[in-house]
Amino acid sequence: MAKIQVVDQNNNKVGDFELAPEVFEVEIMPEILNQVVRAQRASQRQGTHATKTRGMKSGGGRKPWRQKGTGRARAGSTRSPLWRGGAVLFGPQPRDYAFKVNKKVRKLALKMALSSRVSEEKMTVVKSIDLPEIKTKAFAEVAQNLGLNKTLIVAKNADKNLEMSARNMPHIKVIEADKLNVYDVLLYPELVMLESAAQDVQERLK
Repeated sequence: MAKIQVVDQNNNKVGDFELAPEVFEVEIMPEILNQVVRAQRASQRQGTHATKTRGMKSGGGRKPWRQKGTGRARAGSTRSPLWRGGAVLFGPQPRDYAFKVNKKVRKLALKMALSSRVSEEKMTVVKSIDLPEIKTKAFAEVAQNLGLNKTLIVAKNADKNLEMSARNMPHIKVIEADKLNVYDVLLYPELVMLESAAQDVQERLK
């Protein structure tokens, strides 16, 4: 079983964390990751786009001119899609873009995403990040000590001081362990997990 060192918020080693191979050493299959990310992104789409059909356009109830004898093309309504100001033909209508991905596949994809960060040596386990108050400057010092750039930080439970202090830091996101997802792990090149969150995620994915 592989190990990763645990550091404190000053980047000093304080111990080791054993990585379960069935969670952090999974073979990476890009097609699985792609499917799960597409499903996650698709479910976030609002799908509220719409165009008006002939039935939705006001007016157009009267035939513009008689059928024959004028020399012009026959027309039945001023709201025809052929007319300026008319309806839209085959335009988009509100719809749900979400599609289902099996729970086992989603779980496997999360293991793959975590495994990719471990294999790239882009995952750090931190004992804890303790901030006495909500202050961006205090978190900036911790981020500098840990060398954080574009980073996803995973905490076991909601930590208001940490979340609010990191909110103004560009390219840093704090997320709770039970909300950990494939898209966020892949979006941020660096992954920082608090030790309690790492234990929770590992037990849940075993």
